[in-house]
Amino acid sequence: MEKGKKEGRYLRLCTQIKDLLVKSPDITAAMATVSAILYNKMDYFFWCGFYRVDGKRLIVGPYQGPAACQILEGKGVCIASVEQRETIVVPDVHLFPGHIACDSRSRSEIVVPVRNNAGEIIAVLDVDSKDLNSFDETDAVYLEKIVSLLAK
Repeated sequence: MEKGKKEGRYLRLCTQIKDLLVKSPDITAAMATVSAILYNKMDYFFWCGFYRVDGKRLIVGPYQGPAACQILEGKGVCIASVEQRETIVVPDVHLFPGHIACDSRSRSEIVVPVRNNAGEIIAVLDVDSKDLNSFDETDAVYLEKIVSLLAK
């Protein structure tokens, strides 16, 4: 998707999600709303959802797409995002050391940490695509804005 078109879509989604999250009573409901909207509005999102931090492991939370790995431990893009405390864009998951293939059709990925009001990482937003090089700085910037709406 061309940058201007992608940015415009994200701007509309940010407004829509912000308006919907005002009505959301808890974090699980909010995560479910975010994953559903992103999955259904961004045509290159093959899998979109959250993994919640549970000690040193991550447990799957609300998501859209094919069946997910239930627990992530020790390696993978999601664990790396938590450990590095930053968004990670992976153009080709097969080149990422320790990548966990929950679905062999995934080819590229972006993972964004979700922080609470105290700045602690409580989850990650994980988005996969069937195509190589699907995610860029525009995705990173706007997905970070969207997950920041979860901190209340």
